[in-house]
Amino acid sequence: MSADSPVQTGGSLGERARSDDDRAAIASAHSLLARQRAAFGQNMNPSLDARLHDLEKLATLLLSNREAIASAISADFGNRSRHESLLAEVFVTLKGIRETQKALGGWMKPRARRLEWLFQPGRAEIIPQPLGVIGILSPWNYPVQLALAPLTAALAAGNRAMLKPSELTPKTSLLMKQLLSQAFSEDKVAVIVGGPLVGEAFAGLDFDHLIFTGSTRVGRLVMRAAAETLTPVTLELGGKSPVLIHDDAPLEDTALRVMTGKLFNAGQTCIAPDYALVPRGQRNAWAAAFRSAAMKLYPRLESNPDYTHIINDRQLARLRGALDEARAGGATVYEVNPAGEALAPSSRVLAPHVVVDAPLDGALMQDEIFGPILPVVPYDSFDDALGFINARPRPLALYSFGRSEARHQRVLRGTVAGGVTVNETLLHVGVDDLPFGGVGPSGMGRYHGQAGFDGLSQLKPVFHQYAPNATALLRPPFGRALEGLLKVLLR
Repeated sequence: MSADSPVQTGGSLGERARSDDDRAAIASAHSLLARQRAAFGQNMNPSLDARLHDLEKLATLLLSNREAIASAISADFGNRSRHESLLAEVFVTLKGIRETQKALGGWMKPRARRLEWLFQPGRAEIIPQPLGVIGILSPWNYPVQLALAPLTAALAAGNRAMLKPSELTPKTSLLMKQLLSQAFSEDKVAVIVGGPLVGEAFAGLDFDHLIFTGSTRVGRLVMRAAAETLTPVTLELGGKSPVLIHDDAPLEDTALRVMTGKLFNAGQTCIAPDYALVPRGQRNAWAAAFRSAAMKLYPRLESNPDYTHIINDRQLARLRGALDEARAGGATVYEVNPAGEALAPSSRVLAPHVVVDAPLDGALMQDEIFGPILPVVPYDSFDDALGFINARPRPLALYSFGRSEARHQRVLRGTVAGGVTVNETLLHVGVDDLPFGGVGPSGMGRYHGQAGFDGLSQLKPVFHQYAPNATALLRPPFGRALEGLLKVLLR
């Protein structure tokens, strides 16, 4: 993604119209950035009360419009479970706001630091200071939570913010623009809507910090665009999050927990379990248990309001192509369709699938799946399982299931991942006092709770010197006093 890529012209009337809309959106983004910078210059350190008031407006927006939010997301997906939206979009975001409100006064206070004797008398402290204007590029899979959780951190830190939501959820994006414009002036919070060209230009704006949530591939492009203006970035990416199942893990309960995390939002979750490592001798039993768990969770599919659809035809075709490739490569592919429904292609419903022996060089084992498909990968020893994980790019999440605390500790100490949940899936992301973020190809930077506040603040180091003091010894012409001091310092 190049920040200075020209907006293409020509083509059909429809293409030209979109281009004109993009031009207008890009011009608006530049104008709004200038307005927000000017407004920030007039009030560079909002009070605690002002920040709490902004957060309360955000909380009220969520609560008052929760059904409209769920409906808009469902319309964008074709069907998105109302309960999933209320839990993952409204509740999780609201909980983050409430926890931030409780702790914000403490986060804003200067933080004293230890001072060595050499600098006495004096005082050292860190003062959190707002950065300015924060850019937020949010994705389609959780279009409200992954826009408003970063916004929570931005407002708590005293910043202003501009959001560019995904064009793949247009109804939700327009609803957010409408609701946020009612709650905030555009020089505090602004929403820019538009297609990829607008996102491209947005990533190249001279923000004080840019937060992007999306794929690793696009994350590289965003980072390249931000480099042109030396804008610091937080990249929340993805990758293949493994589930490591120990040989003493309880079969049915573990399978149910894994499939709950796998099939939430039809697997369209950046921290969804991406593949399950199971003991080789138990491979068939685990494959059967995963299928049984999926049947319990979703006894029917197309007519089930709880079962979320795939976001668009392109993603559906990609997932079906990956399944076809696995079959052609010798994998055993189990479709879980308990009611035997004839799933209409136009509905974008993809049944859960459990795949055994997927080719390691195929899409299911190379790419983030982002769908209701779980490959089952056998291992011979626990060391082999850890080696399998460590031979691959570092994941955004990792899950460890078993009864032995010693083995869980081996997993925690012997692997590197953005975050871990033990004996469950997904839940670490909901703990507000745990930083959320990736490592290596799965991302950089952290937010949620104080990590978000600190990441979007300038933690300004300050040293206060008092008189009298010994700094005169450090000025030329140097003499015997400094020689004596150096003998002490350089022991």
